[in-house]
Amino acid sequence: MHFEPIPLPDGLVAELEAAYAMPPRAYHNFAHVQAVLQHCQAVAEGPGWRQPAEVQLAALYHDAIYQAGRSDNEARSAELAAAAIARWLPGQGIDVARVVQLIALTARHGALSATEVDADAALFLDCDMAILGAPAAVFDAYDRGIAEEYAGHVPGFLFRLNRRRFLKQLLLKPRIFLSEFFHQRLDAAARANLRRRTA
Repeated sequence: MHFEPIPLPDGLVAELEAAYAMPPRAYHNFAHVQAVLQHCQAVAEGPGWRQPAEVQLAALYHDAIYQAGRSDNEARSAELAAAAIARWLPGQGIDVARVVQLIALTARHGALSATEVDADAALFLDCDMAILGAPAAVFDAYDRGIAEEYAGHVPGFLFRLNRRRFLKQLLLKPRIFLSEFFHQRLDAAARANLRRRTA
């Protein structure tokens, strides 16, 4: 992990890694978290963060609880984050409500506009969605991973229908990324990936 505004106790990291291994996940695993943190590092070196520690913790916990098809993953992950901060990082001045808010916002990917969130939240959400603008092979691996996670939870034809609808809705939006930073860097690549997958 590169983006480390605050040092993390070994116990917290071990707990997190265990959480991300359950159930086994093809995409929403700890490697995804590390990728998000790398994007967070790019923001730190660019426009910067107003609350870097809170962003770091939100990135670490945003998919800590993940079961394909459930609508409460983000809320449960936020609860886990709040409990972990109280246990592992007491007295460090962490704005727990902000961490919870950022994680909760990830449930609304694709449904938010830039005017509905502040600068840090826009950048944080874009770090999580940056996979859309990844090189084609990386994007395709992500798409296969999501399908694998839903296999056995949702009938294949229904998953494909809903997935295509979600990707098409993103493609139709005037802005895929909420921040100017990610819009400039990844919009063209993201649109190319989405066009290819929805053709």
